[in-house]
Amino acid sequence: MNESMVDVLIYLYENYMDGEDQPPVDQDLLEDELAEAGFSNAHIRKALHWLDELAEGLAAPGSPATGAGRSMRHYSAPECECLDIAARGLLLFLEQIGILDPISRELVIERVLAIDRKAVSVDEVRWVVLLVLLNSPGQEDAFARMEELIYDEAPVYLH
Repeated sequence: MNESMVDVLIYLYENYMDGEDQPPVDQDLLEDELAEAGFSNAHIRKALHWLDELAEGLAAPGSPATGAGRSMRHYSAPECECLDIAARGLLLFLEQIGILDPISRELVIERVLAIDRKAVSVDEVRWVVLLVLLNSPGQEDAFARMEELIYDEAPVYLH
C-alpha cells in the first residue's frame, strides 16, 4: 500500500497531469483506479480534497506583490515546524531564481500546511511547488523550470 496523500498526488501527476491522458471524468471511477493502484480510501479522499482546495486558492484573487525581490518571508512557529530549514531554503532558492513569486510562494506554503502533518519533506515540498505551478495560469515557464529541477539527475540545490 502506498504511504501518503502526497503519493496519490504524485501518481495523478505522473499518470494524467504530465501527459496527454485524462483522468476519468467520473470521480468514482478515478477513486476506484487509485484504490486499485494501492492507495487507501482516506489518502485518496484527502488528495482529491487537496486538489479541490488548490483550485479554490488559485481562483481567489491574489494581492499584488509589493517589494518583490526585496522582501523577506518570516515564518510562524507552526510553519517552521512543518517546513524545516531545508524546505524553507528551497522556497527561498526557488523565489530567488524566479520560479516562485511571492503569491505562488504563499499558495505553496498554504498547500504544504494543508497536507496536515507535523513535518513535510523537502521532496514533498518540491511536488507541491510543481502542482501549484501546473495549475497556475501564466506560470508555464516556471512550471517547466521546476519540472526540470525535479527530474534533473543532478539539480543544483534540490538534493
